[in-house]
Amino acid sequence: MATDEDTPQRDFKALREDIAASYDDLSNRLKLIADFTLRDPSGFALRTAAVLGDEIGVAPSAIIRFAKHFGFSGFSELQSVFRDELQASSTPYQDRIRNLEKSGAARDTAEMTDRFVEAGIASLRELQRSTPIDKIETAARLLADARIVHVLAQKRTFTAATYLVYNLARLEVPANLLDGSGGTLDQQMMMISPEDTVVAISFHPSAEDTVRSFERARAIGARTISITDLPRAPFTNADSCFQISEASVDGFRSLNATISLALILAIRAGTLCGEERPKED
Repeated sequence: MATDEDTPQRDFKALREDIAASYDDLSNRLKLIADFTLRDPSGFALRTAAVLGDEIGVAPSAIIRFAKHFGFSGFSELQSVFRDELQASSTPYQDRIRNLEKSGAARDTAEMTDRFVEAGIASLRELQRSTPIDKIETAARLLADARIVHVLAQKRTFTAATYLVYNLARLEVPANLLDGSGGTLDQQMMMISPEDTVVAISFHPSAEDTVRSFERARAIGARTISITDLPRAPFTNADSCFQISEASVDGFRSLNATISLALILAIRAGTLCGEERPKED
């Protein structure tokens, strides 16, 4: 974590990692600001401190304090890091994402349909832009090399977890869904060994069971993959961590990018396993 005496992180990726790693040590108000920077970095780059304060629910002075906590002289110097990143990676789809939440789409069926389709396209474009192929390859190898792949999710992300397990099983990659049905999650966790890989799919606010079980899987020594919308502990401690940006329409978020990533990982893991299976005569 940067201090007032340290040189602040000028690299956007390093700064976000610093914010995520320092999250647990922040005050409640600074945590609210950290959540916003991790969830909507483009918004942080474009708004004034006063507007951000109203949107986050803190005083502008808290945003200045947040900047100084990470070694910056003030808000403007911190914001410049986010603006440089936005300028380097700007696409029309990012503007669409920011505008979707203001649409009032649910009032009109045609408008709602258009907005959700645009949201899906925006999310998939962001997945394409921000996810390096080598990261997908690394995660797929963790899946392919596992004795069993265990997939952990609750609530909204549960659909993506079942889809990942379904496709892994179809491709003959041993997979198990940690669904905790009937309050049995602790018993299901007993199946995990250091030869396994555990995939956690968790969006803010993360379910306590998912966080606790993910930490337990790491303690066991299993390899881990996380798919999350806010890059912070414990999910940033995974062997492979994916940050997903799902666009929102009137507060409703789809799982277009998350499910697409799950399918991509399953297919690639299945391909790797198929290449290593003995050929029949």
